[in-house]
Amino acid sequence: MTSYGYAGKILRLDMTNRKAIAIDTEPYRRWGGGHGMGSALFWDFCKDKTITDGRHPANVCCVVTSPLCGTIVPSAGGRCEVVGVGVGQYPVSWFTRTNFGGRFSTMLKYAGWDAIVIEGKADSPVWVDIRNSKVIFHDAQDLWGKDTWATQLEIRDRIKIRRGTKTHWQDLQALPLAESDESSGEDVGRTTQKPAILCIGSAGENQTCHAALIHDAGNGAGQGGLGAVWGSKNLKAISVIGTGGIKVADPKTLLKARMITKEKYVTNWQAPDFQAWTRIGGLPKPIVQAAMPTDERRPQSCQGCINGCRSRYNVGYGNESACQETFWYGPYVRKVAKSRAEDTEINLKGADIVQKYGLNSFVLQPGLHWLEHLYEEGVLGPGRSIPSDLPWELIGTLDFAEKIVHALSTRKDIGADLADGWVQAALKWGREEDLHTGALQFSYWGVPEHGYDPRAELEWGYGSLMGDRDTNTHCFNYIFTNVSAAFAFGKPLRIGAEEMAKLHAKKMSPYAKDRPEVLDYSDANMYSEAVAQTVRWQQHYCRFYKNSALYCDLKWPDFVNTNVPDLEGATAASDAGEHVFWNAVTGDTLSFEDGIEIGRRIWNLDNAIWVLQGRHRDMVHFAPYVYKTVYNKGEVFPFFMWTCRDDKGKWYYKDLMGRSLDRAKVDEWKTIFYQLEGWDIKTGWPKRSTLEKMDMGFVADALASAGRLGEEAS
Repeated sequence: MTSYGYAGKILRLDMTNRKAIAIDTEPYRRWGGGHGMGSALFWDFCKDKTITDGRHPANVCCVVTSPLCGTIVPSAGGRCEVVGVGVGQYPVSWFTRTNFGGRFSTMLKYAGWDAIVIEGKADSPVWVDIRNSKVIFHDAQDLWGKDTWATQLEIRDRIKIRRGTKTHWQDLQALPLAESDESSGEDVGRTTQKPAILCIGSAGENQTCHAALIHDAGNGAGQGGLGAVWGSKNLKAISVIGTGGIKVADPKTLLKARMITKEKYVTNWQAPDFQAWTRIGGLPKPIVQAAMPTDERRPQSCQGCINGCRSRYNVGYGNESACQETFWYGPYVRKVAKSRAEDTEINLKGADIVQKYGLNSFVLQPGLHWLEHLYEEGVLGPGRSIPSDLPWELIGTLDFAEKIVHALSTRKDIGADLADGWVQAALKWGREEDLHTGALQFSYWGVPEHGYDPRAELEWGYGSLMGDRDTNTHCFNYIFTNVSAAFAFGKPLRIGAEEMAKLHAKKMSPYAKDRPEVLDYSDANMYSEAVAQTVRWQQHYCRFYKNSALYCDLKWPDFVNTNVPDLEGATAASDAGEHVFWNAVTGDTLSFEDGIEIGRRIWNLDNAIWVLQGRHRDMVHFAPYVYKTVYNKGEVFPFFMWTCRDDKGKWYYKDLMGRSLDRAKVDEWKTIFYQLEGWDIKTGWPKRSTLEKMDMGFVADALASAGRLGEEAS
């Protein structure tokens, strides 16, 4: 039987014995792909699901594609999901996820693989060379210590992909199989593509808590510290090159839906509008024009994308990086930069630094602010109670950026204490007070927020709290970004608050369809059942459509679109909705709501893993400062605009700064959420009845054996 969209095989890498084993994809098809398939593989192959540190040899790390990878589905063809027990969270490093874009998932599919399962630990550093069906373990002793860019260039050379000014396209031919196989007469195929390589840098080699996986120049899987997991397994890199293809069930419908998306929902590049579907060319024009000619950069995108949200610059730095990694250092640079050009140059080169070291830059934005606070307080520095020989007086310079990233990536200086977790270091240094005052803004599970404070953007905060890490799902950020930008720059509002809420709610089937009150984030509604339904919808939508089907987080869902007269975006649309593309590729007859239900199943499997790791509702709390202090940070904007209703039911945009959360009311909200999910309200554990309705009796059996199955209502 033809399996449309899927390659048909999953690769198990037995690191301990340096063996490659192929297994069938079909038993895992019910989980979609990406995260769902990765969670199911983890469930099957991680024999000890109680481990609470990703560096444990029993941990299993899965790198997973989706059926849409390598196809022309817009903003879904190039992403890749990575799952496993993480590193550095607090008080437990949960089973977690991250993903990245680029070409890796496409090339893995072209080589004939849907996923990679990484088990055990090699006795010395290795890199894995995948060429179609051939998988070779190579010694990586001489790669250990190289940065992520140097590693990739070296591996390209080793597999005979030539580079440089003298390379012509005729010379770019991969040899997927060994010479002995060629002599047997087997067709080995040829490609002009360079291999796709995923690797770690110094941060991963030293198993630091925020080590990332890096692919190409700027595609990073940063959250969860899974780069440290690779380091613990002595895995430096995986290189893959393939000469195959992907069969789709309905090419005509697929092409038609893509063209509808391009012509109907995407703005012309010459007049881009700041919204998810229309962001083109990376950094906004005003940011770069002072530093480099804007006509000497071009958009760069993941495989199959119709936008291109990144840039390549003729100056040769900052290439392929976008968003936060290009301004993690910004507040400090502005203190020392003599011009806008210097400001931009330092920030873009700062992005290159974290990419080369393989360090998740998100820890640095709140983390460096805290360290600067300790330095200015007289606590951190040479000869002080927290000793550090870093040149703190040079903060903001490129030299200091290099030194702080080096220290954090190599366990040098204060990096030795911070390597196992920033909250853990705060407790070791006797700075627990900073979790109460907000000096250390790590909101949940020992990790920093993503810039969207839980006291303001409720679905972000609650979703992170009920999950395993900063949720980093931008489903509803159109509300904040566009409305706040309009207020900041004195632009007219295109959409009123009531219409904004209704446009979003129209798409939120099955939990909140046509219930605009789910987007009311006013003080009176912030602990409501309506907001709980928003969190449920986002978690289930993302677990399938974003994390498993691997639709791009910045492009989907498309609730509101100013390119169409009625402003209604592509999400759930009958002509170009998420399910339309899925069905065109796979041949399934999935409804939009069917996808949400698969996401609910995946969410329950994840929660079962967390329960086996020790999760209980009594652990589920924000950091103390979220309850004790008000939100008034305002690093980018001096306000945080959102849709709210007043006491008469009238909609308006309200600034959500200046408020905190009430711990007792958050606890009451948790009870509402657990009830809606069908979990035990006393423990937060899944119930057998809930799991069996989703054909997950095997999960209920495992929880029962561990004494962690939720009680049924009497």
